[in-house]
Amino acid sequence: MRSVLYILLSCISSLIFSLQPAYSATTTRFDACFAQAGQRYLIDPLLLKSIATVESSLIPDRINHNKEKGKILSTDYGLMQINSSHIPNLKKLGVIKDKSELIDNPCLNIQIGAWILATHFQKCGINWSCLGSYNAGFKESNEQKRIKYARYIYNKYMVR
Repeated sequence: MRSVLYILLSCISSLIFSLQPAYSATTTRFDACFAQAGQRYLIDPLLLKSIATVESSLIPDRINHNKEKGKILSTDYGLMQINSSHIPNLKKLGVIKDKSELIDNPCLNIQIGAWILATHFQKCGINWSCLGSYNAGFKESNEQKRIKYARYIYNKYMVR
């Protein structure tokens, strides 16, 4: 079953994200990490890098608090801005022992971000709206937020 899913994701990923960026992204010290995560999860490394650029401006120790009416609802960590809602599961799976690893290990942060995106693609298909769920989640009422985020990523991806 896993190999069928792997092949299916490869084919769909190739079709939907076959548009090549206008030019190669600026080289960073994290490029090998994006390449490894992209290969592992069948996601274009430049797409992952575009997400990290939007999420953290490629600043590995970036921390962002998501607030509503002044109250912190959750926190995002690192290059891929891994949301604190994922931390219990990441600990349970043995991926991390502490949230500090999301900051201290940028390559791990990229791998986790790629894994999260890949699980989203498995849930809602490989399309731009689903990519938007990386930022806006799955709530039906967030469709416009997903589309807005996906357009922002698409624009970063295409001008790189």
